[in-house]
Amino acid sequence: MSQSRERNIRFEERADLLDFLLEVSETTASTLDLDQVLDNVADVIHRVIGFDLFAILLYSDRSKELKVRYSIGHRDELVRTLSVKLGEGIVGSSAASRQPINVGDVRADVRYLNALDAVRSELAVPMIARSRLVGVIDLESTRIEAYGKREEALLTLIASRVASAVDNARLYKRVEQNHKTLKVLTQLTKEFASILDLDTLLGQIASGVRSLVHYDGFSVLLVDEAEQVLKHRFSMRFDQRKSNDIPLSRGVTGAAVRARHAIRVADTATDERYIETASGIRSEVAVPLIVNDRVIGVMDIESERVNFFTEEHSRTLGLLAPQVAASIENARLYQEVASRQARMEQDLSAARRVQSLLLPQEAPPIQGLEIGMGMRPAREVTGDIYDVFEIEEQVALIAFGDSSGKGAAAALYGAMVSGLLRSLAYRRLSPAKMMKVLNDRLCERRVDGQYVTLLLVRWDAAEKKLTFASAGGGLPLLMRDGNVTRLHLEGVPLGLLENREYEDVSSEVKRGDLIGLFSDGFEDQSNPAGESFGHADLATCFRKYRKQSPGLIFNKMLASLDQFRAGVPIHDDQSALILKVK
Repeated sequence: MSQSRERNIRFEERADLLDFLLEVSETTASTLDLDQVLDNVADVIHRVIGFDLFAILLYSDRSKELKVRYSIGHRDELVRTLSVKLGEGIVGSSAASRQPINVGDVRADVRYLNALDAVRSELAVPMIARSRLVGVIDLESTRIEAYGKREEALLTLIASRVASAVDNARLYKRVEQNHKTLKVLTQLTKEFASILDLDTLLGQIASGVRSLVHYDGFSVLLVDEAEQVLKHRFSMRFDQRKSNDIPLSRGVTGAAVRARHAIRVADTATDERYIETASGIRSEVAVPLIVNDRVIGVMDIESERVNFFTEEHSRTLGLLAPQVAASIENARLYQEVASRQARMEQDLSAARRVQSLLLPQEAPPIQGLEIGMGMRPAREVTGDIYDVFEIEEQVALIAFGDSSGKGAAAALYGAMVSGLLRSLAYRRLSPAKMMKVLNDRLCERRVDGQYVTLLLVRWDAAEKKLTFASAGGGLPLLMRDGNVTRLHLEGVPLGLLENREYEDVSSEVKRGDLIGLFSDGFEDQSNPAGESFGHADLATCFRKYRKQSPGLIFNKMLASLDQFRAGVPIHDDQSALILKVK
């Protein structure tokens, strides 16, 4: 007597079919873990019906195919690759008709798909839940006529009881997988958004995608509009890089750019769009990366297995693609800004070196005067102007000013003023007349928003006299006998108004007098409390260090200013010229 027959007789002797079916329902409904449900189904069937090969194939509404989800006795390769369409084979026919199919001798049935040469009989029963096809239970035996009406009826009863449990477990697994995927997607989007180095970002994207979808090859290709190609910006396969540009009009990746949605290729050998960039690739998914309705590139994954990627994989990559695209665009923009900033810093560094040649490091020897000077820029370059010219024996011209604004624009404007000063310095004009000529020249070369405040001082050693002309420059401090006074001078900045007249103001000085010319970067410097250094502190410092040489006075006053600002950044250039009458 056959093994299955013995099982059926033993079952009849218990005479409690209803109890058995109730047990089947309880056993399969006791868990929502799909693997455990299928294992329970196999165990239940094995207890009452014999088989040599066993499979549960689940149906996909999207692909309209049945795939082996659980098997006993079948070859791994078959389980991994087999896809059965509705109406195909005995299993597909059962699914299409939604009726059991019992074949006593498969050699006489053209529908049979050979799973094992020794197979002689097959029984396929569909699982239906809520009027939907869930899948098919398939039994195969090496004996002819292994399954009779009794086995068919019993398997049909079992299938009707377990279909809902299998369907619920699939739904639960899908929901759980979707939740896990969304959780990973959320984590990845946060990680991607925080990375601004493009190479690091692309490596992290490759790793993140692999945690969601296994692949053998991964690439990110970026659109080059000028050349109309996709350039491999990051490509990995077996940890080896590759680099082949692909025209936008060709390839699966080009198709994704044109279609603006994911392209999934089940078998690259049968898709004429496929361009081989690496040997052994059999399936591919290309997802366009879109930012502000503009395709910036493609994320592409490849596998060595035919039909490896599913619609679920395409959807997952589609959910991730917008954040990948935004992160790549942000990293590219950051890289571009960083590159521009580096070039700008190089340019500013070069400009500072040139400016150091234009601004004197120390004053020439001037009869009757000891001169100290110095400058500390708020940025790489300064808009402050200072210079000393020995016009003739015992006569010198001193210039001290500040061009409007900060940075490169102020420095360039200041350099132009310095150049004009040098061309006019030796004409032996009075400070007021020279100021007028400078103003006329600058008005001829007017630059919107740019002007310069300037103080010109003519020193006559024979008469011990200083003659001032002001174009809105900082007011000089006069230190005499320990007392500090501020000289009051007026004038319109240069380069603003045409045909302006300026006034000479003369002052006789005596031995030991100190004259300090300070940029507004001193008085305007603030501390952590928001207080400005101001005129009073400037005068106090000037008085405190009056016995030092003019060169040291500048350094000492900077030290006092640094102590006052207590780490607050310097927001304006700080320069000074200090004159001491010998």
